Amino acid sequence: MKLAVIGTGYVGLVSGVCFSELGNEVICVDKMQAKIDMLNNGEVPIHEPGLKELIASNTAAGRLSFTTDLAAAVSNAEIVIIAVGTPSLPDGKANLAYIEQAAEEIGNAIDDYKVVVVKSTVPVGTNEKVANIIREVASAEFDFASVPEFLREGTAVRDTMNPDRIIIGTASERAAEMLSELHRPLTDNITITDVRSSEMIKYASNAFLATKISFINEIANICEKVGADVEEVAKGMGMDRRIGSSFLKAGIGYGGSCFPKDTQALIQIAGQMDYDFKLLKSVVEVNRDQRFNVIRKLDELLGNVAGQTIGIWGLAFKPETDDVRDAPAFEIIETLLERGAQVKAYDPIASSNFEQIFNRPEVEYCSSAQEAAEGADALCILTEWKEFIDIPLSDIQSWLKTPNLIDGRNIYREEDLEETPFAYYSVGRPKMNNGVKESNPILSF
Repeated sequence: MKLAVIGTGYVGLVSGVCFSELGNEVICVDKMQAKIDMLNNGEVPIHEPGLKELIASNTAAGRLSFTTDLAAAVSNAEIVIIAVGTPSLPDGKANLAYIEQAAEEIGNAIDDYKVVVVKSTVPVGTNEKVANIIREVASAEFDFASVPEFLREGTAVRDTMNPDRIIIGTASERAAEMLSELHRPLTDNITITDVRSSEMIKYASNAFLATKISFINEIANICEKVGADVEEVAKGMGMDRRIGSSFLKAGIGYGGSCFPKDTQALIQIAGQMDYDFKLLKSVVEVNRDQRFNVIRKLDELLGNVAGQTIGIWGLAFKPETDDVRDAPAFEIIETLLERGAQVKAYDPIASSNFEQIFNRPEVEYCSSAQEAAEGADALCILTEWKEFIDIPLSDIQSWLKTPNLIDGRNIYREEDLEETPFAYYSVGRPKMNNGVKESNPILSF
C-alpha cells in the first residue's frame, strides 16, 4: 500500500518506518526542513534502538522517503496517517492546533479516495472534528478512522512490529478492510469499533497503567514503614492473572510524553462532561509526590543538603531513550538547588536534551558516571540504565566522598549490598547500613 505519514516524532517516524519494513511505500512528512534533511542523510532525530538501521535499509530499498511536501505525499497515498503532536496546554487540555492545521492541508491535497487515519492521541470527538475540517475543503471522497498507538519509548520498534492488539475505530467498512489489511501482517488480534470508543481506549489504557504505577508506589511507601519488601509483594500480586505483573515496578514515578499528558487530558475531558475523576486526580498527585521521596531520603541521610555535593545518575524519564519530557530529574534537581546543594549530573544519552531545557550554571553536566559520582556526598540513581547496573559497587564506593546511595529505581539487590559500607536507601525495601538491613519495630495492634 502507499502511505503518507504526517509528523516525524516518535509515533509518526516509528510507525512510518515499520510500515515500510512490511513492504509498503511510505512517505514521511514534516514541516521542519532541518529534520527532513537529517533523515534523508541517514541521521535519526530521536534515540530509539533499531530505528536507524531500519531507516537505512528501507530507504535503500526505495520503500521509505522523507519530505516537507505534504500535498505531494497525500496525493500519492492511499492511506494518510496523522501523527502530529498534541501537547498539553497549561490547563491540561490537549493542544489540537497542529492536528487541525494538518487536517486542513490534507483536505486541500485530497484529489481521489483516501482513508485518513488519526494516530495522534486526541480527546474523544476529535476525529469527527478533523473529518469536518477535511470535508470543507476536500475535492474527493474520503473516509476517516482512529487507530491509536500503544508503543513504548525505548522499545517502540519492537512494540510496533509485535503489538498486543490493533484498535480500528471507523464507521466505514471500506476503511476498516483497508486498515485491517495494512495491519494484518503484524497481528490477527484486530478489533473494529466505533471512532469515539477507539479514542477513549487510548486514554483509558494509559490512565489504567499510570494507576498501576502509582498504586505500587503507594504500596512501596507502606512497605518501607512496616518492613516488607515491595518487590516480593509485587511478585506475589503479579502472579494473579487478574492483576498481571506489568507496571508493578516501584520507583520514583512515571514521566515521559504520554502518561503525564494523557492523564491530565482525561481529567479535563471528564471535567468538561461535568464529571470529577477523583481516582485519576489522586494517581497524578501520588506520582508527583513520589519523586520527592528522593529528597526526603537525602534529608534523612545528610540532615541538610546545603553545601553538599549530590551526584545524579540518569536524566531521561526511562532507559533506552533520550526523551526527558516530564522526567523526575527536573523537579528533584530543582529542589536540590533551591536547598543549596551542588549537583553533578550524568546520563548516557539524554544529558544534552536535559541541559537544553535546564541550563543552570549550578549544575555540572558530566561526561561519565565516574565523573558525576567522584567526591559526592551522596549518589542518586534516577534512571535504570544498564550502564549503571554494570558498575561494581566497589568502584562507586571508591568514587564517592561518603558511601551514601539513594537507589530510586531499585537496581541493586540486598545481597549486592552485603559486606559493603553503604548507607543504602531504595524504594519500598528496608534500608541498609554497612551491609546490614535495618529492622523495623514490632507492630502493635
